[in-house]
Amino acid sequence: MTLVAAVVVVAFGLFLIVLTGVAFANPALAARFLMSFASSARTHYIEQVVRLLIGTSLVVLSPTMWQANLFWLIGWAIVVSSVALILLPWQWPHQLGERVLPMIVRRMNVYAIGLLAFGALLLYGVLAGGGAA
Repeated sequence: MTLVAAVVVVAFGLFLIVLTGVAFANPALAARFLMSFASSARTHYIEQVVRLLIGTSLVVLSPTMWQANLFWLIGWAIVVSSVALILLPWQWPHQLGERVLPMIVRRMNVYAIGLLAFGALLLYGVLAGGGAA
């Protein structure tokens, strides 16, 4: 189980880093990807399942990670918020996305730096392990 969780967390960290590169190299493509979030009930629920997978993986893997309590908390925050978003009518997150996503797209470079930082933090947390604290 821990191996699967590690693969999921590392893959997500790498995805965030690649998305950073795409945001700088091809901002229109990154914007199109971000604007597709919560665009339909199907995409909304797929997003939440992926978030649950990532959050659960962080919770499972956190005891072996650098700053275990931090990653445990982040994992649970992702799980709880995902469950809440699953229970809400999908149109509510869609309406919020229609207001918030254009602001994120306008500030794509700042957002991309955050993606890079979080992706690097995830990878460091996995690779450094609990012994680096």
